[in-house]
Parts: sequence; structure tokens; C-alpha cells
Amino acid sequence: MAVPGSLPQRVYVLAYDPGKGRIRFTTQLGAMLRAAALADLYASGHLTDENGRAVVAGGHRPSADPFLESVRAEIAAAKPRKWQHWVGRHQGAATRTVRQQLGDGGWARLQPYRILGMFPATRVTLRDPRVRKEILGRVGNALKKPIGRVDAADAALVAVIAAGDLGLVLDRRTRRTHKRRIHELTELSGPVAPALKKSVEAANSGGG
Repeated sequence: MAVPGSLPQRVYVLAYDPGKGRIRFTTQLGAMLRAAALADLYASGHLTDENGRAVVAGGHRPSADPFLESVRAEIAAAKPRKWQHWVGRHQGAATRTVRQQLGDGGWARLQPYRILGMFPATRVTLRDPRVRKEILGRVGNALKKPIGRVDAADAALVAVIAAGDLGLVLDRRTRRTHKRRIHELTELSGPVAPALKKSVEAANSGGG
């Protein structure tokens, strides 16, 4: 079954709680989407790591995905900074942009409304619940397949949602059971997931 092409869109779909019909308020969605964009760009060779800092790789064309390209261009226009810095940037904009991409791509229905009749918000409904189940299946396979047979995108997906503490998908028991594999997938996917973990820990402690 076809699923959204970019890693940020897949993360957004996984963060969606079908039982509640929304994203849980405690979810560090913006941070995960920014990290997913960085991991996607790193995997495609658009970004590289130099001494713990994100750097645009020379000779690469712009990304075909508008959100990914906006992140790449943001990094290209600045001096090299640590990955955690880029995870922390423009998280609200990341959430709105990826949500709109899912709407424009036909993956989700977006319905504007107002909370308490005052505050604008958007209700998100997945058009086909099977898409989320397919992505969940990929997460499960990445945790169980021989490490050499795990797709790079699926490895990065697991690394991001584990670092972002997305308990809706990887609860504490699952993370404990698959601790070694999650570590292997994180190592495989590069420097972004550890940066995301630090960002989430800082936010939870009130330090960021």
C-alpha cells in the first residue's frame, strides 16, 4: 500500500491517535517533524555531519519536497550549527506545513474550527486508516527483521519516534523489549535522533 513519501509526513500519521481523532497534546510533534526532516535530508545525502554540526552537502540539487527543501535552505543560509539547534527551530511552522501537505496530498481531511468559539484550530482526519496501519507495520518489521534487511527510511522512522518518546507507537514496554534494536537503528540513521532526544529532554525539564 502507498504511504506518504516523506519521513515527516509518516511521523505525523503515526502521531495521530485514531481513538481520539487527534494528535495528543503531550506529543512533541514539532520537534519530531523537524528531526524527521533532518533525518530525511541526511539519508538522501542533502545534509552531512561535520564535527557534530549539520552542513549542506555540496553538489546536491534541492529536495523535491517543499518542506524538506525549506529546512535544507535554512541550513544552507546559516553557519554550521549543532543538529539540536535545527531540531528546535520553527516547530509550530513544521506542524502546520506537514499537516497541510497531508491534506493537499489527499492523505487527511482538514477541517478548520474554533476552540471555545475563539481560538482557531484544525481537526485532522485520516482518509484511509489502513495507511497508518501500513506505517505501523513497517515500524514492527524494523524491530524484528535482520538489521541488514531494514530499509533506511524505516530505521530513521523508528529512531525518530523512539527519541521523540512517541508512546502511542512505542510504549515503555516495547522500548524496553527492543532496546538493543532501537539502539542499532539509531546508530544506523545518523546523528539526528540523539539530538532530538536531547531537545525533548530539555523541553520536558523546562530548559528549552
